[in-house]
Amino acid sequence: MAKQITGRIGLIGDPVEHSLSPVFQQAAFDTLGIPVKYELWRTSTGMIRARIASMRVGAIYGANITLPHKEAFAEAVDRLTEIAQRVGAVNTIIHDEDGKLLGDNTDVYGFIQPLREREFAFEESDALILGAGGAARAAVIGLLDAGIRTITIANRSLPRAEALANDFDDPRISVCALDEAPERAEGRQLAINATALGWHGESPVGPEFFERLAPGALVYDLTYRRTPYLVAAEAAGLETLDGLPMLVHQGARSFELWTGEPAPLDVMMKAATEAALARAPS
Repeated sequence: MAKQITGRIGLIGDPVEHSLSPVFQQAAFDTLGIPVKYELWRTSTGMIRARIASMRVGAIYGANITLPHKEAFAEAVDRLTEIAQRVGAVNTIIHDEDGKLLGDNTDVYGFIQPLREREFAFEESDALILGAGGAARAAVIGLLDAGIRTITIANRSLPRAEALANDFDDPRISVCALDEAPERAEGRQLAINATALGWHGESPVGPEFFERLAPGALVYDLTYRRTPYLVAAEAAGLETLDGLPMLVHQGARSFELWTGEPAPLDVMMKAATEAALARAPS
C-alpha cells in the first residue's frame, strides 16, 4: 500500500560523499512525484546516538546505513526485521506504524536479485566467496536461501572465516585460507569477491584462480566498478558481474519499504549507470 510521505531521507555512514545512492534515489522520488529529499548524512561513531535521536522528530522519514555503521545501527533501532536479525546488520531504517524505528536489511535482496535476473542455476552450482565480513555474510545468506549446492568461504584470517561458517551451522559451507583459494576454485560455477580490495585497485587472487573455475563460470565483484578482479576474469573468458546492480536493487527495495510503491527500477538503474560512468577513471 502506498504511503503518504514527505520530508527527508538520508544515507548515514562515514564517509558517504562517494555514494551513488542520492543520484538514483532522488531520480526515483522525482519520477513518482514524491516530495522527499534524499541527502548525505556523514556520521562519525560518536554521533550515532544523536543521529538516532534526530530521526525520532521533525521531517526525517527514514534512512539508509552504510559502512562502518550497519552493525551499530542494528543495536540502536527499536526493533529489527527477521532478515536484519539474521544478517546482524541494518542498511534501511523506516518508521513503523507505532512511530518506532524499524531496522531492515536489503543487502541480501540486492545481492541475489542480479543472479536471479540471469536465471543462475543455484541448485546445480558451487560457490566460492572471497572475504568473511558483512558483505560475505549477506552473500552466504542469499545463496543458502536460494538453494546453492555448496559454498566455500576463503579469507586471509581463517578463524574469521570459521566464525562466519559456524554462525550458520550448514553442511553446505566449508572454509579455507585465502592462499588456498585457487585450489578450492577448481570447477566452481560462481566466484564472489566480497572484499573491499577492488576500491583500492587490487585483486584478492591471481590469474591462476580464474583458470581453475568451471568453463562459463560467473565472477561477481560486489564493488561497483570494473576492478582488477573482473578484468582478470574477462581475460580468462569468464562471465562477469559488478556490484552496481546489487547497489541499485538494494536501494530499490529500500525505496519500496519507505513508500509502499513499486520502485521505478529502470529509472534508478539508468541514473546509477550514468553516474558511475561519469565518475570512472579515464
